[in-house]
Amino acid sequence: MSLVVLGLRPSLHAAAQRHRLPVSVPLYKKVNRTEPAVLRALVRGAYARLAPVRRAMEQADAVCEGMTVRIVDGNDLPASEKRLRALRGFRGAAMPGQSLVLYDPDLDLVADVLPWEDAHDHERSLLKHLLPRVEPGHLWVADRGFSTRAIFQAFAAHEAFLLVREHERNPAPTEEHPRRKVGRIETGMVFEQPVSIPDGAGGALRLRRIEIELDTPTDDGDTIIRLLTNVPADRKGATTLARLYRTRWRIECLFGRLESVLESEVRSLGSPRGALLGFCVALVAYDVLALLQVAVRTAHPVCEQKPISSFYIAAELREYYGGMKAALPEEVWAPYESQTPKQLARTLVKMARNVDPAILLKHPRGPKPRRKKGYAPGSEVRRQVATSRVLAAGTVDYVKQDV
Repeated sequence: MSLVVLGLRPSLHAAAQRHRLPVSVPLYKKVNRTEPAVLRALVRGAYARLAPVRRAMEQADAVCEGMTVRIVDGNDLPASEKRLRALRGFRGAAMPGQSLVLYDPDLDLVADVLPWEDAHDHERSLLKHLLPRVEPGHLWVADRGFSTRAIFQAFAAHEAFLLVREHERNPAPTEEHPRRKVGRIETGMVFEQPVSIPDGAGGALRLRRIEIELDTPTDDGDTIIRLLTNVPADRKGATTLARLYRTRWRIECLFGRLESVLESEVRSLGSPRGALLGFCVALVAYDVLALLQVAVRTAHPVCEQKPISSFYIAAELREYYGGMKAALPEEVWAPYESQTPKQLARTLVKMARNVDPAILLKHPRGPKPRRKKGYAPGSEVRRQVATSRVLAAGTVDYVKQDV
């Protein structure tokens, strides 16, 4: 499966053929019976092994000094091909599953995942399965889908903290005092207001509402962003938490890189467990690529000013992996298994010094202008033109369409 998600083989069948595995129906049956608990253990085990190596490479910049931060978000797998007999003849979208991903922004690693086969269950109902991972003093950041009374009460019971964007209906807090201006961040003015919700035991749970009056409206037209948190004011100020919430986009970028850099969405795997296996293996591959990025950045100080691209690292891997496997026997890799995290970190940085960082640097560009497509008549959508005629005429409008 790792060969598939890395783009080294076009399908699971081709990857099995490459390793001379018995390519038959039982192989796919085994894939389609992979238990979600095994997939979760795979991702958690990879994080447990890679996190100490990451810490040994360089000092990671904490997104919130003095607090351990985790970002949680849901990810829906896209519609799969309808290869399963029960789906043949169905013209709609077949959704193979979803997952809740727990991301460590300090190390840029996926710390945990909850694979879920039912794509119609709401992500907030799945969070209870991740709550045992909540440790006292940890701060989790989430979007408005997790803004409920029950979730805040659960975090308070674990003596942990939560920072979410307030939903317009949930948890409907009671205002204790008028809001007051507390400062400004890069995107707007920050206000703070004490609020409360029932604690589930007849008392009140004290929260803080943080409002950001934006200088520029969001793409949805919002001019104010409201956040709710149970972090005490003496632990972190409102402006600090407002800036912290802006880091939530990192997990959205993670999902984007999974889709663009890795083949995390294997649409030919219509079985929920098979599709979730592909996604979870892609999460492990992402953590490995992120570790390689840090190794290159540590070996070449020039990368501190010009970030490197995981896309180009994956491209280099695809180009050289086959030749490396053929040239180096398996016993060459055995000594690395027994290395400590510090030893492995030094080994990776030493190897990274042989890399030319110039071929891995990102090439940022300005943002694309957003244009709303709107409605288009069917005659325009189905219209066909010859590109050579469009280029000769300079515009589509003057190109005649052959009948």
